[in-house]
Amino acid sequence: MRLTVIGTGYLGATHAACMAELGHEVVGVDVDAGKVAALAAGRVPFHEPGLAGMVARHTASGRLRFTTSYEEAGAFGQVHFVCVGTPQRRDSDAADLTYVEEAFAGIARQTRKGALLVGKSTVPVGTAARLADTHDVEIAWNPEFLREGYAVEDTLRPDRLVFGVRTGRAERLLRQVYGTVLAGGTPLVVTDFATAELVKTAANSFLATKISFINAMAELCEAAGGDVRELSEALGHDDRIGRSFLRAGVGFGGGCLPKDIRAFAYRAAELGVDLGFLRAVDAINMRRRDRVIELARQLCGDGLLGARVAVLGAAFKPDSDDVRDSPALNVAARLGLAGADVTVYDPEAMDNARKEYPLLGYAMSVEEALRGADLVLHLTEWPQFRELDPGRAASLVHRPLIVDGRGVLDADRWTAAGWRFRALGSPAPVGPVGEDGRG
Repeated sequence: MRLTVIGTGYLGATHAACMAELGHEVVGVDVDAGKVAALAAGRVPFHEPGLAGMVARHTASGRLRFTTSYEEAGAFGQVHFVCVGTPQRRDSDAADLTYVEEAFAGIARQTRKGALLVGKSTVPVGTAARLADTHDVEIAWNPEFLREGYAVEDTLRPDRLVFGVRTGRAERLLRQVYGTVLAGGTPLVVTDFATAELVKTAANSFLATKISFINAMAELCEAAGGDVRELSEALGHDDRIGRSFLRAGVGFGGGCLPKDIRAFAYRAAELGVDLGFLRAVDAINMRRRDRVIELARQLCGDGLLGARVAVLGAAFKPDSDDVRDSPALNVAARLGLAGADVTVYDPEAMDNARKEYPLLGYAMSVEEALRGADLVLHLTEWPQFRELDPGRAASLVHRPLIVDGRGVLDADRWTAAGWRFRALGSPAPVGPVGEDGRG
C-alpha cells in the first residue's frame, strides 16, 4: 500500500521506517526541513536501536522518502498516519493539541477521495470524534504503544493492535496495512474512537501508578527497616501483580508518562470524573528525586558545597538519548544549584543534555566522570554502569561513596570493594565508615 506518515519525530520516523520494512511504500512529512533532509539522507536525528540502519536501507531503495509538502503526501497516500507530538500546555496540565489539529487540517485539505486519516498520537478522549466532525474525511484511531529503546520491535511485533473505527471500510484498510503483523498472531481489538484513545492513556497511567506504588513502598521500607528489592521480588511472584515496572528507584521521566498522566487526570476532570489518585502518583514520583538529593547530603556529611559529584546517566532511561523530564538531569541540576561541582556522563545523551543544561559539567567517559569524585550517583541504568568494576571505580574517586538511584547495582560487590553504598528502599548505609562518619 501507499502510506504517508505526518510528523517525523520519534514516533513518526519509527512508524514510517517500520511500515516500509513491512513492504509498504511510505512518504514521511514534516514541516522541519532540516529533519526531512537528514532522514532523506538516511540519518536519524535521535538514538533508537536498529532504526538508523532501517531508515538508511529503505531510503536507499526508494521505498521510504521524506518531504515537507502536504500536497505531495496527499496525492501519494491512501492511508495517512498522524504521528505528531502532544506536549503539555504551558498554562495547565492539559495536552496541547496544536500539532495534531494542524496535521489533520494540513493533510485533509490535500487528500484524494477515499483516503483514511489515522491518528496515532496520544490525545485526550473525545479528540478523534471532534476531528471527524470537523473534517470531511474518514478518520480512525490507532494508538501507539512504543517503548523507547524497543520501538522497532514494538512496531513490527507489538503485543496488541487497537483500531478505533466507525466503519467496516476503515477496519479493512487498517487490517491491510497491518496484514503481516496480524498474520504473526498479534491480538487485535477493534473498538470505538473513545475506547481506542483511552487504551493508551489508561495504559500509561497504570504503569506510572505501578512505578509510584513500589517507590512508595521503598519509602516505607526505609522507615520500617525493610528491603524494597526483596519486597519487589516477593510481590512479583504473584501472577496478578507481575515483575515488570516493579523496581524502586529515582522514578519515571521522559516525554510520555509524566505529561500523559497529568493530561489524563485533567481530561477526566473536564468530564466530571475525579482521578485524583494520579496526582498522588505524580507527587510520589517527583519526591523520589528529592530523596536522592537527601541521600547525597547524608553521605557527603560536610555538605554539598564544593563537593565533586559524578552523575552516571543523563537520558531518562537506557537505550535512549531522550532527556525530556530526565530524573538524572533534574537531580544533577539541583545539586549544581546547591553548590556541588557536578560532572555528568551518559553513553548516548550527552549532546541533548548539554543543550538542556549547559551549566553542568560533562565527561567524555565514565572513568573521566569518576576521577576525583567525592560522591557517585547512579541514575540511568545503562549496562555500562551496571557492569562497572567497583574496585577499579574506587581507585578513581576521591571518596568511595555511591547512591544507587536505580536499584540494580550489587551492594555486596560494591561494599566489598570499600564503598559506602546507599540504595533507595534500603534502611541504612552499607559499607565501611571512616572516623568522620563517611565512607
